[in-house]
Amino acid sequence: MSKITFYAHSRSGPSYRVGLALALMQVPHSFELVDLPGGGTRTPEYMAKSRFGNVPCLQDGELYIVQSTAILEHLAALSGKFGGASPAECARIREWLYWDFDRLAPGLFRSRAFKQGIRKAEPAVVEFYRAEGEAGLAVLDNWLTKHQWLANDRLTIADISIYPGVYYAEDGGFDLSKYPGVSAWKARIEALPGYGKPAEVMPAASRA
Repeated sequence: MSKITFYAHSRSGPSYRVGLALALMQVPHSFELVDLPGGGTRTPEYMAKSRFGNVPCLQDGELYIVQSTAILEHLAALSGKFGGASPAECARIREWLYWDFDRLAPGLFRSRAFKQGIRKAEPAVVEFYRAEGEAGLAVLDNWLTKHQWLANDRLTIADISIYPGVYYAEDGGFDLSKYPGVSAWKARIEALPGYGKPAEVMPAASRA
């Protein structure tokens, strides 16, 4: 396995997806803190690595990969963990990854950003994203009251990708006690070997 370097900041929800995946997969890596609040993603040096000027970014040898979902798929293939064992299994995983991007993550992450003052919007826009988040959590809860995991009856990168949005949901004003299936699934993930909170998998300083 080539040398892995993970570029991120703990404030970034998508970065937590990658940090959590690296921890659960037990992939050795270096961590490089990017000064997200201070504009560190927009420096020429960093944008030479991350073409979209955002975090997370993963360096695997000479290869730089951006966008958290693409990184998760790369890590699953690299480590042989939490991916699909067949085209059908990969399809089941991707369904959840793409659904999250479209239907769940915008409501959860935007609502968190509004609550924390990172983003500003008119009340109607804030309410729109709150309603979107509640609708997404209801769909997720309906599935998880009947299944332990999202895809293929086992932990996959689908669970790892969606978990950070749920982890931060209460910061956005969502009451997870209304979603017992989601809450039980969240607890299962937090009991996994290697699990870490954002500050544990994305420390306040770079480290080898």
